[in-house]
Amino acid sequence: MTTSPWPYPRWIAHRGAGKLAPENTLAAFRVGASHGFRAFECDVKLSADSVPFLLHDATLQRTTSGHGPAAAVTWSELSRLDAGTWHGRAYAGEPVASFAAIASYCLGNGFALDVEIKPSPGDERETGRVVAAMAATLWAQAATPPLLSSFQAAALEGARDAAPDLPRALLLDTLRTGRLDEARALGCVAVVTNHTLVDAAMLARVRAAGLRALVYTVNDPAEASRLDALGIDGIITDAVDRFSPGVGADD
Repeated sequence: MTTSPWPYPRWIAHRGAGKLAPENTLAAFRVGASHGFRAFECDVKLSADSVPFLLHDATLQRTTSGHGPAAAVTWSELSRLDAGTWHGRAYAGEPVASFAAIASYCLGNGFALDVEIKPSPGDERETGRVVAAMAATLWAQAATPPLLSSFQAAALEGARDAAPDLPRALLLDTLRTGRLDEARALGCVAVVTNHTLVDAAMLARVRAAGLRALVYTVNDPAEASRLDALGIDGIITDAVDRFSPGVGADD
């Protein structure tokens, strides 16, 4: 089965800049860009008042000055938290990033974005709906839309209902029977799998299903070379200082 041309760069900076800057912040995106990356991955969830913002965990304390469940805090409160000091004094005062701010940065610089919809428990469908609706508005005039990805089928269902034309990808940490069928049923254009799952046979199955194949999180040059030789479509990495991606869509 044939697939349409893939508009995204192969190399994708995980959470902005891997571990070189506080994850999921504008500072991290700037660091990733300074290393030549033109595509980024980030995690987006909803505040208590349904504002999409960037955070990986369900709770605030690992990467911000806040504590407790992120879903219980309003955006006004979240926007006053320090999301940088945990990483180092150079980033003290770095704010939590709103999805709108990250969109503005990417659109202003012509960067591609893989938006991992990372719902707080119980908010899967609503998070997918709100994030996709906002993305459709923010990227309405853009040549390349964001890729909306999630481990949660309900989040992708919400995204599909709100913005059916935006591309979606199912994240997979295992490839048990039926997962590719699930991705197709969700209207996905790609799967994003743990890199250890990928070999030539697995990639052939993905291609036969009419899907693109991306992988996370690849930090070893030998593994990156192996995947590149197989023809993988996207490589998400923390090692933004180790790899030197080009600027073209195929780099």
